[in-house]
Amino acid sequence: MRSFKLFQSTFLVTGCAALLALGLGGTARAQPAGGAACNPAADGSNPCPRKLHLHTQQPLSTMATVGKAMFFDPALSGSGKFSCASCHVPSLHYGPAGKASVFMGGVTGDREGRREIPSLTYLERQPPFSIGPDDAVADDVAPTIAVPVTGGAHAAKSASNTASSAANLVPQGGLFLDGRADTLHQQASGPMFDPDEMAGLPEKVTARLQTADYAAPLRDLAGIRGRKSSDFLLSEGLFALARYQIEDQKFHPYSSKFDAWLQGNARFSPIERQGYLLFNDPKKGNCAACHVDTVRGDGLPPLFTDHQYEALAAPRNPALTHTHDASYYDLGVCDQKPGGRKELAPYCGMFATPTLRNVATRQTFFHNGVFHSLEDVMDFYVLRDLEPGRFYPKGPDGKVQAYNDIPAAYQGNIDKSDAPFDRKPGEAPALNEAERKAIIAFLQTLTDGWTGDATQADASVTPQKNP
Repeated sequence: MRSFKLFQSTFLVTGCAALLALGLGGTARAQPAGGAACNPAADGSNPCPRKLHLHTQQPLSTMATVGKAMFFDPALSGSGKFSCASCHVPSLHYGPAGKASVFMGGVTGDREGRREIPSLTYLERQPPFSIGPDDAVADDVAPTIAVPVTGGAHAAKSASNTASSAANLVPQGGLFLDGRADTLHQQASGPMFDPDEMAGLPEKVTARLQTADYAAPLRDLAGIRGRKSSDFLLSEGLFALARYQIEDQKFHPYSSKFDAWLQGNARFSPIERQGYLLFNDPKKGNCAACHVDTVRGDGLPPLFTDHQYEALAAPRNPALTHTHDASYYDLGVCDQKPGGRKELAPYCGMFATPTLRNVATRQTFFHNGVFHSLEDVMDFYVLRDLEPGRFYPKGPDGKVQAYNDIPAAYQGNIDKSDAPFDRKPGEAPALNEAERKAIIAFLQTLTDGWTGDATQADASVTPQKNP
């Protein structure tokens, strides 16, 4: 995690959860062995290309085929108008369409969702939720729950040195922005039955699973128990949705220009190269501290997330109706269960660090969808504490209400000490405007479906195609 006050633990509670499978400096990191980063050459090429461990598309299983049919079936919703694909649009990398901060759903389509819509891509390696040692590159975090008790110093974390922060106890893993589900099977039931989203009713969904075109194969797969128990049939349907997301490579294609560059099949443009260096420079963007961009030792491509959680203090979004209630706060991790604001107080205000893959195609950012462009996001990262009046409103006393969407009791959890959040008023920002634009240019190389550019690709190799 980047900075926040975290508490050390006096004991660990070990559990078990099954996983079905959100800098320009030129800092030298050219060490390709063991998953380390490799700086691009002056011409934008990769001087130490890697062989990536990529899965090829196999025919979908019968269960996954059922899940695909369910994914596009609006009859599963209470209104009969919304399917999973209504929020998670395939052509937009299974993310939302438009600039609306949240989805308008419910039975009549006029209920406001609680949070912005995340992408469903690149969840195949998501570990279960835990609170434990900080390991920025692990996809298989031990399912450990560390119980925080007393305060202690928090070691800083940077893109080039994660060893110093390994002793930190941090929330990590899980699905949704607060980590409340451990598997895609569990996750599927959330939006389907949420009255503000698909607003499905269990009995009506189960009836649909018995009459739809895909009912027969699902019934066969559910067997005798499925014919006797509607709850079991529903569980099998949710499992089918999970299998579809795991088996279909469109949910995790690794087909961006960056992936081609990793394999030596593409060259960065000058501004993309500059952005990559800034992204990794611990004194500049420091983005890779949380959005890990190195290839693992086993050849698995980077997910651009460390699966952890951050309290970045995004401004309250006045466009959302529920924020008009002054007592309303969405505090992320500590709201994932009743009593969490006391039990998990050191993590209140923290939300999942999303993957940055395909981020350039999004139009809503942060848990409340308060920003609508990467330019806005980069400005906030760099200028939050230097120009707070640019992002936060003024109160009746004329003073800027900084961190206005996190109660004062939890503002100690906010990241204030790691670049680019380590600047004080009057100091120069970690990134100037041109450097912020360069990072955005690099982020655009993370969009899947890159088909090659004759002016940048190495003519001796064939660029990776969109599957």
